[in-house]
Amino acid sequence: MAQKIKLSTIADALGVSTATVSLALRDSPLVAGGTRDRIKEHARAIGYIYNRRAASLRTSRSGIVGVVVHDIMNPFFAEILRSIESELDRSRQTFILSNHYDQLEKQRTFIDTLLQLGADGVIMSPAIGTPPEDILMAEENGLPAVLIARTVEGADVPVFRGDDAYGTGLATNHLISLGHKRIAMVGGTDQTSTGRDRYQGYVNAMEAAGLEVRPSWRIAGPRTKQAGFEAAGQFLALKDKPTAACCW
Repeated sequence: MAQKIKLSTIADALGVSTATVSLALRDSPLVAGGTRDRIKEHARAIGYIYNRRAASLRTSRSGIVGVVVHDIMNPFFAEILRSIESELDRSRQTFILSNHYDQLEKQRTFIDTLLQLGADGVIMSPAIGTPPEDILMAEENGLPAVLIARTVEGADVPVFRGDDAYGTGLATNHLISLGHKRIAMVGGTDQTSTGRDRYQGYVNAMEAAGLEVRPSWRIAGPRTKQAGFEAAGQFLALKDKPTAACCW
C-alpha cells in the first residue's frame, strides 16, 4: 500500500516549514511567488493532492463563493461574472455558478448545496418570488448574501444594482425629444424590482411631459427572445397604436 504523502514530506525535500507548504498550497499571498510555485510544482511531481475540504475544516473558510443568476446566456450577467471571477482570483478564491431561470426551487436547491459545502458566501440575482426568509435563512446559517440587479423587500443585505427608473426615464425622454407622444412600454413584470422600477421611470417621464399613460400600452413579460417576439405581435395588434416604444 502506497504511503500517504504528508506536508512534512514536501517541507523536508525543499527545506521549508510545513506551515509554508500549507500556505503555498492554499495560494496564500504570505508566501513569495517563486517559493509558492516551487512548492506546488514539487507537490504535483510527487503526486500530492491538496485536500481543500480538510483545509476548510481547519480554517473555517472554503475559498468558494456561490453565484446564482437568471441565465448566463444574458450578456449582462456574462459581463458581471467576468468581473466577479477577476476579483475572486485576486484573493485566490473560486466560484460555483448556477442558473435559476426564475425557478425558486432551483435557487433554493443551490443555496442548500452551498450550505452543505460550507461556501464563504453567495452573490445572487434573486429569482422571481424570492421571500426575504430564504435570504435570512442563508445568513443565519453562515452564508452571507449579496444581491445584484434585483432587490428583495425585507432582506437587509448589500445590494448592487443600476438606477432602473432613471434609465428608462432617459430612454422615454429621448423618444419624447424626437416628437413622440404616444409611447408604449414593452418588457418587465411587477413581480421584480427591476420591472417595477423601470416601469415607474417610464411613467414619471410621460407624466412630466404631460403625456397620457395607457395601461393597454404596457406589454409586460419575461426577458426572453420568445417573450420579445410575442410582445412585438401584441404591439402590432393594438388598434390604437403608439408611435414608439421603450423596450427592455
